[in-house]
Amino acid sequence: MKRIYSIFIQLFEWFLPLTTWISPKQKLFVEGRKNIFQDLASIEAKQVIWIHTASLGEYEQAVPIMKRLKTEYPNHQLLVTFFSPSGYEIKKNDPLPDFLCYLPLDTKANAQRFIESLDIQIALFVKYEIWPNFINQLTKAKIPTFLVSALFRKEQIYFKPIGSFLKQALHQFNHIFVQNESAFLQLKNAGFNNMSISGDTRYDRVIQQLKMNNVLDCMDRFKQAKTCFVFGSSWPEDEAIFVDFINSTKDIKFVIAPHEIKPQKVQGLVEKLNKKVVLHSNMKDEHLAEAEVFVIDRIGLLSKIYAYADIAYVGGGMGNAGLHNILEPATFGVPIVIGKNFEKFPEATELRKYAGLFSVKNSVEFNDIASKLINNHQFRKQSGIIAGHFVEARAGATDLILNKIKLYL
Repeated sequence: MKRIYSIFIQLFEWFLPLTTWISPKQKLFVEGRKNIFQDLASIEAKQVIWIHTASLGEYEQAVPIMKRLKTEYPNHQLLVTFFSPSGYEIKKNDPLPDFLCYLPLDTKANAQRFIESLDIQIALFVKYEIWPNFINQLTKAKIPTFLVSALFRKEQIYFKPIGSFLKQALHQFNHIFVQNESAFLQLKNAGFNNMSISGDTRYDRVIQQLKMNNVLDCMDRFKQAKTCFVFGSSWPEDEAIFVDFINSTKDIKFVIAPHEIKPQKVQGLVEKLNKKVVLHSNMKDEHLAEAEVFVIDRIGLLSKIYAYADIAYVGGGMGNAGLHNILEPATFGVPIVIGKNFEKFPEATELRKYAGLFSVKNSVEFNDIASKLINNHQFRKQSGIIAGHFVEARAGATDLILNKIKLYL
């Protein structure tokens, strides 16, 4: 299977230039990989710590590790690679890494050229990103390689006959840091012994947000002294269950930060609202105070906006897009509502058991829990306390990971 995989990846690379017409995102995916090796040749990268992330979410998971490495190993240089344009485009100017680029496709030739062109001391892959040719080349070069904040379930391809070559790649990691006991046992039952439970570095990441300046003048002017309900990273499937509630609810300030912020998508959402709506892109001071709904058509503000929330709905769970980060509002002690599809997100499953988070299947269930959270102050307060304590109690994954990888630096 590995040979078939390698042939497929090679063919995909050859035909990749012909796919730019598919979408603007695909065009970025292709063009972003055109000059990777020329760019790497132009930098003087010594004592490189390489961290690979799939997209934005995995990058955020790696941030606590990156910050510690930058502080404790100032003479090393941090290289971060992305697979997806959605992560790269947002973070390409982030000053935290010394270098940031796309990961070349996982051909044997690319893996060999990439690794031989850099003075890599250790390599860290985040969560799910397992590229067998790169990992095999790292093993050949005797470069210590780690998988951090990993999650495993029995239905994944690694544990099926067709994925035996991917399972072998997992065996090549010096160490795998898993998020929870379930993932640990899944690996143990599959014959692994190179793993330990570290927890999820996202808890450390969101706790760092508490220490930052989270003041937003626009939110101060908008919220004033009223109860604020924030809908973060919403998709159309999410909006279908809460728009009517917004339209029928008085004396509440609503913030909607849709996942998709293309003008036509945002306009379609605004047209469904019969409230006084202000867009972040054309807000004015006098309009903010009067507005009932504040639509955030800009990336990068949501983590601070959650600091103003009394209640939060986190999107992605009503469809198949994947639930977005519930820990961002939870760290501020905010009770959370999500959609029905969350089984692959252990933090949501666990927080739901403690009643710091509530899942809904339809608009009727959403209306019920949203009304209760708005009208029952004590219930809302207690749920928020549970959410905040939930995050605080699970911090510390970064320390456990650093204590291990320090032995290789």
